[in-house]
Amino acid sequence: MRFGRAVANFVLDQCEAQGLHVSHLALQKLVYLCHVWSLIELGEPLVRQSFEAWEHGPLLQYLYREFKGFGSGPVRDRARQMNPHNGRRQVVSYAFDQATRELLTKVVAIYSRLSASTLRELSHASGGPWDRVWNHGSKISPGMRINNEDIVRFYTRMPWPATVQ
Repeated sequence: MRFGRAVANFVLDQCEAQGLHVSHLALQKLVYLCHVWSLIELGEPLVRQSFEAWEHGPLLQYLYREFKGFGSGPVRDRARQMNPHNGRRQVVSYAFDQATRELLTKVVAIYSRLSASTLRELSHASGGPWDRVWNHGSKISPGMRINNEDIVRFYTRMPWPATVQ
């Protein structure tokens, strides 16, 4: 299991290598889709923390805080964390095993071609994990956390995009 900041930096590096600019909204959805397909294809969560259902789709709150300053423009920095040895914030590195790296590369190559609004629509699928949390139909909020079991249950019914089958 990895940390969302490392996955975000991987996504940003892969997109930059393809000459693509990624908005904060698109980055959140790309990290989410990497997590989804890790659950499905590798049988394990990619990100330790739970995604939350917010108005514009699933997100990791700490990535929201990290990148919200970019607004709808391209993210031009990398996620950072505090170094416990020197107290400085440093760019989070990543080192994925081969299977994870191959999966993430494939997911980013496919989904990074889509606009942020299209990625948002995908994450808002009717009956999907975000939809079930956001539109719970009760007067009492069950919380914003999106359950990994709900992700697996919903997305195992979805085929990979045609470009990778």
